[in-house]
Amino acid sequence: MKLYVYDHCPFCVKARSIFGLTNTPFELVIMLNDDEAKPTRMIGKKMAPILDHDGRYIPESMDIVAYVDGLNGAPVLTGPRNPQVAQWISEATDALYPLAMPRWAASDMAEFATPQARATFTRNKEALIGSFEDRLAASADYIAVLNQHLLSLEKLVQSPEAVNGTLSEDDIHLFATLRALSIVKASFIRPPWRLIVGGWRRRPPSISMTSSRSKPRGPSQASESMRTPFP
Repeated sequence: MKLYVYDHCPFCVKARSIFGLTNTPFELVIMLNDDEAKPTRMIGKKMAPILDHDGRYIPESMDIVAYVDGLNGAPVLTGPRNPQVAQWISEATDALYPLAMPRWAASDMAEFATPQARATFTRNKEALIGSFEDRLAASADYIAVLNQHLLSLEKLVQSPEAVNGTLSEDDIHLFATLRALSIVKASFIRPPWRLIVGGWRRRPPSISMTSSRSKPRGPSQASESMRTPFP
């Protein structure tokens, strides 16, 4: 199986996570951000992640998660979901993306290996959130908001094994959100990656909390040192 992704992409992180949780071997392919030809050839449009399993192409992160989780007849995501976790993610994202996107664009992640790929990402995302320069200048405000969200998240975490006590889709969504925070160098009140590391650390790794390809440029855009292997 091949999984086509962008390293920074939270949706791609969701798809990558299930391979580690199920100990399923796969080949990871990181596409350039401006490569439209490859995904279009597979699914008819530019999109990631995409799973290629024996010539069958599956887009959409949670469709990939469900497919891989069901391959051996013993799914690992069996726990209940909590609407409050989904609500937390939705609210936290408003402050998360203005922090993360400019820093992703300045990183050395593989999808930005060419100037054209970096420029494509910057142009598209600035159209969504505004000037990266302005968002970076407002970092302190976004971090303050996220600190409050992290305090409220701690109250939702039932176990270090899984946010709701038993692994569920909520863990996939939450991990992708917390991993996106790892590009930000900040003194968070509650280091987010410590909220759910207990159970995940003991599972076969397929992704780290921060990408080994992420080498942020300059101290204002540097990630904290978090290399713990996660699925």
